[in-house]
Amino acid sequence: MTEASLTSAAPVDQSARSVLHSQTRCQPEHSLLLLLLPLYYTLKHKPAPLSAHSHISSLRQRLRSSLLCDSSCKLAIMVSHKEFVGAGKQPGLQVWRIENLDLKPVPKALHGSFYTGDAYLLLFTTSAPSYNIHMWLGDECSQDECGAAAIFATQLDDFLGGGPVQYREVQNNESNTFLGYFKSGIKYQKGGVASGFQHVVTNDMNVKRLLHIKGRRAIRATEVDMAWSCFNKGDCFIVDLGKDIYQWCGSECNRFERLKASELAIRIRDDERNGRAKLHIVEEGEEPAAVIEALGPKSAIAPSTPDDDKVDSSNRKKGALYMISDASGSMKVTSVAPSSPFKQAMLSPEECYILDNGVDRNIFVWKGPKANMSERKAAMSAGQQFIKDKGYSSKTQIQVLPAGGETTLFKQFFCDWRDKDQTTGPSKAYTIGRIAKVEQVPFDASTLHTNRAMAAQHGMVDDGKGKVQIWRVENGEKVAVDPSSYGHFYGGDCYLILYSYRQGGREQHIIYTWQGLKCTQDELAASAFLTVKLDDSMGGSPVQVRVTQGQEPPHLMSLFQGKPMIIHSGGTSRKGGQSQAGSTRLFHIRQSSSQATRAVEVEASASNLNTNDVFVLKSPSALFVWRGVGASDEEMGAAKHVTSFLGGSASQVSEGKEPADFWSALGGKKEYQSSKSLQNVVTSPRLFGCSNKTGRLTVEEVPGDFTQSDLATDDVMLLDTGDQIFLWVGNDANAEERNGAPKIAKEYVDSDPSGRRGLPITTIKQGAEPPTFTGWFQAWDPKMWETDPLDRIRARF
Repeated sequence: MTEASLTSAAPVDQSARSVLHSQTRCQPEHSLLLLLLPLYYTLKHKPAPLSAHSHISSLRQRLRSSLLCDSSCKLAIMVSHKEFVGAGKQPGLQVWRIENLDLKPVPKALHGSFYTGDAYLLLFTTSAPSYNIHMWLGDECSQDECGAAAIFATQLDDFLGGGPVQYREVQNNESNTFLGYFKSGIKYQKGGVASGFQHVVTNDMNVKRLLHIKGRRAIRATEVDMAWSCFNKGDCFIVDLGKDIYQWCGSECNRFERLKASELAIRIRDDERNGRAKLHIVEEGEEPAAVIEALGPKSAIAPSTPDDDKVDSSNRKKGALYMISDASGSMKVTSVAPSSPFKQAMLSPEECYILDNGVDRNIFVWKGPKANMSERKAAMSAGQQFIKDKGYSSKTQIQVLPAGGETTLFKQFFCDWRDKDQTTGPSKAYTIGRIAKVEQVPFDASTLHTNRAMAAQHGMVDDGKGKVQIWRVENGEKVAVDPSSYGHFYGGDCYLILYSYRQGGREQHIIYTWQGLKCTQDELAASAFLTVKLDDSMGGSPVQVRVTQGQEPPHLMSLFQGKPMIIHSGGTSRKGGQSQAGSTRLFHIRQSSSQATRAVEVEASASNLNTNDVFVLKSPSALFVWRGVGASDEEMGAAKHVTSFLGGSASQVSEGKEPADFWSALGGKKEYQSSKSLQNVVTSPRLFGCSNKTGRLTVEEVPGDFTQSDLATDDVMLLDTGDQIFLWVGNDANAEERNGAPKIAKEYVDSDPSGRRGLPITTIKQGAEPPTFTGWFQAWDPKMWETDPLDRIRARF
């Protein structure tokens, strides 16, 4: 009996089991193989039973290659399929299809093509290395194939040491991580292994099929019946006739969809036909004879259909946290927190957890590093059972995450998430190669113009030595601020700061709109109106940055050349209009990664101290400069500017040696942030498109590592870099998208489950991108839009 036929054997009886135990001298609960065998057998039950002894010779042979015995003859068991030998050895994607309950590799040229009657296993390996395992299930695949895919996913996870992130993917509802592997789209083909369809690269020119292309960011091509009744005016279709491939464009489909359909058509020609087919563009109403012949006489084309309703975006941020345990012998689910945001400390390393975002069709299972082995192995099945128990859609995605392998999507539900070992000193920060690869480089202002990645990471377009003009918003107008008080900002005011600098031989401008937390609604509205007016007066070329008090970007902080930016909690800079400052005031001084410093007035309480920073405390009777253990000399230097403004002779106080009157001025000693700073943690940036092409304004994330060509010129794009939001306005975006996008950006930040609020939102026009934006894109090409992207790709036809 061969290894292949083992998987399709009849159920093993008790005598076989007992002989097997005696042959291997292992306890049943130690053997993953034994746990999996009953699953194999029930998956592919054959009516003709085999005797126990006929199993054993083949099983013993398989066990010899699968089991590792230690010196005391206790068995540490690892099931290893022959396909796993090369798994994860090289960075990139590996794809297998489940065929007769075994794994068969899919040729690289056909990656991204899936038969709807099959199940697949995918492994993506990064250069780190880290691993993602995906189990993909077609709409028509059998229970047997689903079960086999789950078993192989668990085996592969084991083989790779339990460190991969596991995903369960369902046709038409794949994760963004999965879609990101196939930037030019994925294809769903009818049939499967049971119908005799094979994954082979051929030059077969006798193909006849119709593919319906859907999506703007995540492109899906679904094989449909060869009939005019399947067409509609709003989409692109590919009529694939083997030697000739026709891209048919409905009269209502837009440019970006045409672009993506063209990319897919090129891929079919190059990958499936080895470059031998001819590509044609066909507009609705101009169909050539070959297309009419293939599809029959043309009937009326249906009107465009809106995309399926996206789940309400408010659902995207709702989560509940549960602990799963099998202490009682059966899997038990206990509520930990009914709604997000959660605290990272809620996750105990000894346990496994389910984060339930089922309203947005997402379930996360987190495996504690010290949880028992059976809980860790049962993580995926626990997630599937949870979906059933909750009555969620069978299309719900599941991500199984080991500690340390958490995805951005998971971490966003925690208000205080910190990754291990992501600490740097005050003058270091990260820069990006590929998004997944993060390396440290110190900040160097002199290289800002040439090093876009560094400019983006530090939020610096230049060294801040350009021309600065500041106005305060007063009675609906802008009133010039006295240059002698530049650098002081009051919470009761709104300001417009115009910064002008030269780059590439051209004058560039940034308008910062600074909004105090205690200004009136009228001033807020006036600041937005005056910003637009100033922008219009300069021909619409400036970059606009909206800044909320306390969220100042490093570049704005650097405009005051060696002096700190001083932010007063309330009051106003109007002459004679200042409100009385408190008798006791506390200023928090911190240096950014780009060496700019900021002094922010905070509530005079000991709980606001931080071991990494410097604080200036002014009471009616004394003036103190408090230096935390982790504070820098530059922060101490900035304190001098604050003390000279406050007046009086300052006494220096070191952390741990505070006099009694220091604590009494703060209302008594309290706990404060005394752990090493986690500065400059770079989260993976995320890019979203804001589009109303379907009739209403929707937001959709761009899957995978985004590039400049993902910026759709007929949309507004939102780039989230963790501590800042960019709105990029394409030249062809319509009025509703332009006007609605800022509201969406604000809602996006305010509804963040991690609790981020008031981040700076920078608005940028196509063609006037500063390096703080372009640095997030690899190999940015400033001339990309000088030629029409559609013409560029059609040239490859």
